[in-house]
Amino acid sequence: MTVAGIGAGGMDADLARAFDATWPPAEQADAGGFRVARSPGGGGRLNSARAAGPWTGADIDAAAALQRGRGGAARFLVPDGDTALAEALARRGLVEADRTVVLHAPVAALLEPPVPPVTALAIWPPLAIQLDLWAEAGIGSARLAAMDRAAAPKTALLGRVRDRAAGVGFVAISGPVAMVHALAVAPEFRRMGVAAWMMRRAAHVAAEHGADRLALAVTRANDGALALYARLGFVEAAGYRYFTDAG
Repeated sequence: MTVAGIGAGGMDADLARAFDATWPPAEQADAGGFRVARSPGGGGRLNSARAAGPWTGADIDAAAALQRGRGGAARFLVPDGDTALAEALARRGLVEADRTVVLHAPVAALLEPPVPPVTALAIWPPLAIQLDLWAEAGIGSARLAAMDRAAAPKTALLGRVRDRAAGVGFVAISGPVAMVHALAVAPEFRRMGVAAWMMRRAAHVAAEHGADRLALAVTRANDGALALYARLGFVEAAGYRYFTDAG
């Protein structure tokens, strides 16, 4: 049985490379036709198995056993459209979770209007206040380590409102694609345009390094974020969901 990895969900080669390169796991191991990522504490994407080529049912079982043997749950990242893998996982009792969409937009469309002074800054390495904002949003050391592992060019974003640090994010560039990760705005500063200005700053960073697309992944249940990105001109490029052990 043959599958094509994340591209089966509609992701082109440049976007697929950026999806991996800008948020890399701590380690990976192969189990038959699956590549199993591991980054303890790093969340589902950094601790999931993905089809890397032809696979069999025995390969699914081997990948799941590897994950469970490390003390975690079995978790597979399945592109939208890969019904064969989804059905094979469901037959083994794994349940669907966290439907996610990958969005992208042309960098050029996000360069205007210009970002007002000190509204959204690009800073690397991150300042203590940026680390604090991530911690408050539940983005801890394991995800920060993914940022450290990502190859340059990369930077952290700092959004400001009323002379206060209000939001944070991370952007890294792989070829023509810049991907934004870990975007968070403190609750008291939401609905004030902070996230939009940080995305525009990310676009300027992308343009400075020759990237022509800005992309990110967001859960389909996050209606507020989806509405924001639609207003900024983002459209769907691909989708995926996880299948994981029940309970």
